[in-house]
Parts: sequence; C-alpha cells; structure tokens
Amino acid sequence: MVEGVLLGPLVLFAVALNVTPGPNVVMVTATGANFGFRRAIPHMLGITFGFGSMVVASGLGLAGILQADPRLHLVLKYFGAIYLVYLAWRIATADSASSGSTEARPINFIEAALFTWTNPKAWVTALGALSAYTVVAGNVLLQTLVIASVLTITCFLSVAIWAGFGVEIARFLEKPSARTAFNWSMAGLLIVSLIPVLW
Repeated sequence: MVEGVLLGPLVLFAVALNVTPGPNVVMVTATGANFGFRRAIPHMLGITFGFGSMVVASGLGLAGILQADPRLHLVLKYFGAIYLVYLAWRIATADSASSGSTEARPINFIEAALFTWTNPKAWVTALGALSAYTVVAGNVLLQTLVIASVLTITCFLSVAIWAGFGVEIARFLEKPSARTAFNWSMAGLLIVSLIPVLW
C-alpha cells in the first residue's frame, strides 16, 4: 500500500483494462503491422503520454468539471468520434512502409496523445481507477501520481506488446490484397468501437 493505494489490485485492474482491445490497441497494432516496431514508437509514446496526463488531470479535478457541465462531455465525445473516424480512414487507406510510398507515415506522437484524450475507454479506465483506488483521507495528489504511474507503465507495456503483435501479423500480409483487407478490418473495428459511445 502506497499512500492508501492498494497496489496489487490496482496493477491487476490496470493490466486487465490496458491489455484488452480498444481503439488505441487497434490503432497501434495496425501501425506495427504497416510500419514496424521502431516507427510505431512515437505512436506508443503518444498514447502513453496522453493517457498518463489524462489520469493526472482527472485526479486533479478535470473529471469534476466534465461532470458539472455535461455539455463539455458531449463535445468531447463527439469530437472524439469524428477524430476516430478520421484515424480509421488513415488506417484503412495506409500504404505500408515497404510499399515505397512517400505519403505513408504512421500516426505520430501528437495525434496519438490527442486521440487518447478523446478515447472513451481511456476515460473509463482513468476515472474507474481514480474512484476505486483512492481514499478520501489520503493525499489526493500523491494518490493520483501513484495511480497515474501504475496506469502509465502498464499502458506503455500493453501498447508495446500490441505493436509487436502487429509486426508479427505483417508476416502474413505480404500480398497487397491481404494488407488492404487487414487495414480495412482494423478501421472497421475502430468504427465499431464507437457504437457503445454514441448510443
């Protein structure tokens, strides 16, 4: 226990929610498959930074602001949906790095960090951890930093695993038709992930 935070249960929570597929996992898997692990690193770091900063901001009061004015939450939700559709299109139409296209590029640090702030699964994870693993009598700042650290570390490890999985998938995508089918499938999964958010 660190400053009232039960680390064991928090780590299990963080692993379970970070490793399971969500929009960021789908995108980083596609980036790994299309561009390789090394070129996926900025994407992985963007997700990790975006998520860690979201947890800290939520713990320090942003969640209260969003709850106090549901319109802000609605704007964030629909902005996130529009941005997700844009990113799905980028994935669906992506050329691989091996295609020689000069336009082919992976999702970058800023794009990944911004998307994470609009990702409903990331918000659920951050708010769930903060509400479940903090104690009222404890130091809120210290508890928030402990929770953010655990979630950030497990987030990075998770997206690294999924990017590596994408690299392995790429071995089966040598034919352009197979890669196109994979990219459209990943884009479709991103769009499907919007259904529970919008309804």
